Formats: sequence, C-alpha cells, structure tokens
Amino acid sequence: MADKDTVHPEEPRVENDTILADRMQHELHADGPRDTTDTVVADEKQHGIHAEKPKVDTDTNSIELHKSVTVDTLHNDEAVKVLANYDGDQSWEEEEEKRLRRKIDRKLLPILCLTYAVQYYDKSMLSQAAIFGLRKDLHLETGNRYSFTAAIFYLGFVAGAYPAIVMAQRFPIERVAFIIVFLWGICLTCTAACNNWQSIYAQRFFLGFLESGISPMFILVVGQFYKKNEQALRMGVWYCSTGYISVLSPLIDYGLGHIKGALSPWRYMYLLAGSVTILWSAVILFYLPPDPIRARCFDGRERYIAVARLRVNNAGVRNTHFKKEQLFDLLRDAKFWIVFSMSFLIMIVNGPVSNFAPIIIGGLGFNTFTSLLLVMPAAFVGGTFQIVAPYIAYKVPNSRAYLIAVCQTGTVIAALLLWLLPRYHTAGLLYGVYSLSCFGGSYAVLMGLQIANIAGYTKRSFGSSGLFVGYCFGNFVGPLLFKSKDAPSYTPAFAVVVVTSAVAGVLALVYRLICVRENNKRDKAGTMEGYDHAYDDDLTDTENPQFRYTL
Repeated sequence: MADKDTVHPEEPRVENDTILADRMQHELHADGPRDTTDTVVADEKQHGIHAEKPKVDTDTNSIELHKSVTVDTLHNDEAVKVLANYDGDQSWEEEEEKRLRRKIDRKLLPILCLTYAVQYYDKSMLSQAAIFGLRKDLHLETGNRYSFTAAIFYLGFVAGAYPAIVMAQRFPIERVAFIIVFLWGICLTCTAACNNWQSIYAQRFFLGFLESGISPMFILVVGQFYKKNEQALRMGVWYCSTGYISVLSPLIDYGLGHIKGALSPWRYMYLLAGSVTILWSAVILFYLPPDPIRARCFDGRERYIAVARLRVNNAGVRNTHFKKEQLFDLLRDAKFWIVFSMSFLIMIVNGPVSNFAPIIIGGLGFNTFTSLLLVMPAAFVGGTFQIVAPYIAYKVPNSRAYLIAVCQTGTVIAALLLWLLPRYHTAGLLYGVYSLSCFGGSYAVLMGLQIANIAGYTKRSFGSSGLFVGYCFGNFVGPLLFKSKDAPSYTPAFAVVVVTSAVAGVLALVYRLICVRENNKRDKAGTMEGYDHAYDDDLTDTENPQFRYTL
C-alpha cells in the first residue's frame, strides 16, 4: 500500500468530479506562465460550479478533495500536495515570477554562499597553518606526511557523502545541515589539541566525514528552487565563494599568525575558525529555506508559483522515499560515470591550489608574508572563473560542455608553464599558479549540468553525492603527487596535471555528444519534450521519454 501524506487546504473549493479531474490534469501538465494555464479557467467556466463535496479517485495514485487532500507521495512528488491545495488563480505573469525568483535569491543564496565560504576556509586553513609552524610542531616535514594530511580529508569526505545525502532525503534538510555544521565546528576546534601527525590524521579524516554532506545538499537545494536554465548561475554564485574567501583568508590568518601567547599561532587560527563555524550553524537551522514546499518565507500564492514553475525541469521537487530501482538506474547510466570521471580528473589540480600554493610561491624565494599576499590573486582568479563561466552558461543556451572544455584548456596551459619554465622565470611561474584556478569554472558548470540532467529524487540525490565522491578522489590523489623530494618545482606532479586536465576537457565533449544523440533519438521516436510526468510519477530521466538533456 502506498504511503500517504494528508494536507488540509486552507479553503477547499466546491467543484464537481469532472471539473476537479480536469483541473488536476491541467495543474500537473501545465508548463508555466499564463498562456499555458488559461485553459484551466476556461474549463471551470464551461462546466460550472456545483455545491457538492468533490472527490477524485484513481486507485492507489489518488488525489482526493473532501475536507482534506490525500496525495500518494510514494510514487508522486510532494509538489502535488501544493498544486492540489491551491485554490487561487493558476496563471501568473512573467514579472510576478521574476519577483519571486529575486526573493528566492535573497533568502537562499546568502546562506549557501556564506556556509560554503566557511567550509572552504576551514578545510583549506591547513596550507596557511603550515607556514606558521604546523608542519614542524606535528612532525609533518618527514616524507609525505604533510601531503597525506591534506589527502586524508577526502577519504573522510568519501565515507560521509552517501550517509549524509540519505539523511538529507529522509529528514528536513535544514536540520541535517545544522547538525553537520555544528559537529564539524567542534571537530575543527579540536585541531588545536593535536600534538603529532597521528592525531592530525584522525582529525582531518573526521573533518572530511562531517563536511562531506554540504556540497551535495546544496546541489539538491538549488535543483529544488530553480529552473534548469537558472541553475548553472546559482551554482556558480555559491561555489565562487571558495575563491573569494581565499582572497580574505590570508589576511585573516596572517593576523592570527602573529598572536603572541601560550599556544603556537596556528592553534589560535583553528580555535577562532571552529568557534565561528559553531555559531554559524544556528543561522543555518533558522534561516535556510529547505525547499519551496516547506519554506516559511512564502505565502500561499508564492508557494504555488514556486512549485508550478518547476514543471519545466521534469525532475520533481521532493520525495522522501528511497527507491533502489533509481539507484540502479544511476549506476547503469554511462553519463553518470562520465561526469564522475570528469569530477575526479578536474579536481586533481585542486591539490596544489588548495594545499600547496603558498608553499610553491614560497619556493620562488618569497618570505612568509609575501607568499600569503601572492596567493590572493590566485584566489580572485578562481572565484571569478567560478562565477563568469556559469553566467555564460546561463546566457548562452547549450554551451555548458564547451565552457568546461575551454576552462580546462586554461588549466592545461598553466600546468605546462609550471612544468616546463625554468625557476628564474618568476613572472611566468606566478602566472601559471594563478591560471591553474581556471578549473574552478569547469567544476561550477559541471555541478549545474549534472543536476539539470538527472530526474528522479533518489537518482538525483545519489548522483549529487557521486559527483562529490569523484571530487574527493581527485582531491585525495592530487596532494599525493606533490612529493617532498620534488620540491620546490614539483615538475612530475604538474606533468600529471597537464594530462588529467586535458582528458577532462575531452570527456566534456564526449558527454555532450551522448546527450545530443539521446535527445535526437527521442525526437525521432515521435515523443516531443513535455511535462506530463513532471510531478506525478517521480520518473528518472531515462524512464521519461519527454525529458531532454541540457548541453
């Protein structure tokens, strides 16, 4: 028997059976603004209104209106409850939708941006703490201990990604995010208590485990609030905070690094960062809008439009039931494995950017303070690519795979400079360090592409986690390529980065070719793009012949 959630409408209307059935069909199949929903009003006028209790019964997948509405939320998306309970005008003007979208931006994006900035600051602090005594105090200068300290974080990330996304599907996402951020704040604070390399290994693993759920959850949240063509830019908005927080963090850490006290300077850095993270977790709990169905910032009409306008995604909004057949669908999908591989290959270069940039720049002969200052342009370049590339994807339809390839070309050129230039070409080497960050634009676009091209709530949830598992493996392998014996040039590592970055760009074009062929195949089969199954079946993209892939 299907699980059923009962929602009581604020003011149930009285309509006869035929009108209600017609209305539900139109609500579930309509495609957005006024021109596609005027027929609903016409049908109601044609049939007339009768003062009798309405009832629509379609066996298990039923939607009934008596004094309450019962919706099958096992097979259907929870968005159906919002559509069934709304008694107002089902049409809206484009300007009304724009106002609503701006409201969503104001309520949602600042929380996503600041949370992701805090996360990136916390996990990347290692590279700046390293030049303030952490490597010496914890005996990380021996062999590849420092490299493994950077890498083990992502093993924890892999271990925690799927449990976190399962909890986010089953429980309110804002509460799951609060618990995760609160616990990682405590874990980060505990870094100050580490006294040897074994303890910092354990701390970094558990920090990665706790932080792992935030990125996949944020991808889901963006997919729940925005249309396909809006998602890429919003992904870039919160993801670019990783670059821009890195412009400020060297200045913050340099100031903290000069504290004179009983503890080593790097310990004060972790104590402050952990305390700020713990406080920020409360902001997430009370102010993060979870999805348009449950967000407290909407009135009834805004909620209806926020949900109804997402029909064009053909992917639903929320379904809390785990469906193993959708997981198997994901694992059989070649497109998922291409995206996974791109994520892995793109992120190998993140090792030198996140954990070795100050060390590489210091190897060019600069002192500690100058090295920190010279990291800032690299962070600014990264943040700019992370927002500009998604903005172009937003403005230029079907350009996403090409943008990934272009950004990867920039990273390849940068790695070639760092691999081949002599050490006395300081300007060229600095240009290479800064241009490495082009990969950030690739990954920002890839996140939006992945969520736009997966339907079915369970499949989307695990697909988002899978993307970040690839991210983790890349970040795990990257630091291990940079061996102490190769310092300060690390030329063998940059040779590997050239190859992996180039292959990622080629895979983006292969992914586009597969999507084009699948879209053409569905067009030739005579099934045009439509939204009949947007909410009522929780179909995956492979099951729904009306689904079309974004390029």
